[in-house]
Amino acid sequence: MLACAEESGLRSNKAGRIAGRVSPQLIDAAKARTGIRSDTELVEFALASLAVEDVFASVFKEIRGIVSADLELGA
Repeated sequence: MLACAEESGLRSNKAGRIAGRVSPQLIDAAKARTGIRSDTELVEFALASLAVEDVFASVFKEIRGIVSADLELGA
């Protein structure tokens, strides 16, 4: 997700700052699930998850059943 945000130019300017109060248990659970250790990177990941559109499902549906005629399926 962070790589997609990087490619989209969403991580290029880190001049913004946010603050808020959240449950330490929520932070710990999110870090455990993502493997992210830094609070800043965790917030960045969460925001990128909302900001970067995940088009996998729509693309997958769109190409369903389409196989290239020159695709080698093995011997």
